[in-house]
Amino acid sequence: MEPIYFYKMSGSGNDFILIDGRTLSIKELNLSDLAKRLCHRTFGIGADGLIVLDKAEEADFRWYFFNADGSEAEMCGNGGRCAARLANLIGLAPQRMSFLTKAGIIHAEVDGSRVKLELTPPFGLKLGIRLSLNDREERVHFVNTGVPHTVFVVEDLEGIAIKETGKRVRFHEYFRPAGTNVNFIKIVGPNEIHIRTYERGVEDETLACGTGSVASAIIAYKLNRVTPPVKVKTKSGEILEVFFDEDLNQVFLKGDTRLICKGEVLEEVFK
Repeated sequence: MEPIYFYKMSGSGNDFILIDGRTLSIKELNLSDLAKRLCHRTFGIGADGLIVLDKAEEADFRWYFFNADGSEAEMCGNGGRCAARLANLIGLAPQRMSFLTKAGIIHAEVDGSRVKLELTPPFGLKLGIRLSLNDREERVHFVNTGVPHTVFVVEDLEGIAIKETGKRVRFHEYFRPAGTNVNFIKIVGPNEIHIRTYERGVEDETLACGTGSVASAIIAYKLNRVTPPVKVKTKSGEILEVFFDEDLNQVFLKGDTRLICKGEVLEEVFK
């Protein structure tokens, strides 16, 4: 097996394994299987997702993003910020860059450990969806910020059964076949919300979600509850900043990243 070298990074509590794909024969690798093995938290390195960077003609680089369960995702905000920082560190991209994802071309700017990401314009906005759940009707909201997100506005974040409720909504017939990520937010001020997220593909609560933070800020804005820029306090305690214009044609996500470690994947992970 050819050596596979990796970096591990965190974006506000979302952790990722990143690989410089220029050193690999990517077409010969089963990246879905690799993601499941490497992201496993007891038999692998452990992460929310796997990101493989490679050269591209249309942008500074392209990425391949896989969730911990092996499913390929269109976009990931915190993963995108980590990818941008690493691409700059390894000389794959300048400080101001573009990279190709399944959601389209994403632009980013790296300033030390902080990264500002411009997402593709959101679409599919729906407010006040009446969803039958647990023998009762819930009022939820939806927007796609590169990946689908459903948002609950609640008063008590700590009292929510995140995994149970999140799973039921994620697989709800209303959102088939793609499914949805599920966010629970508390609006605490005119420019601040707190958030907890159940992530599709991880199938559990994560400590942060970039596209979910953007989706939730946009929903809160459309409900006339906040004005941009919006500070989003994640489960990890870190703050993400969301910027957007009135027409939502330009949407930005900004926050810290951490480069945790680097190493080599050994063959026994494939046993």
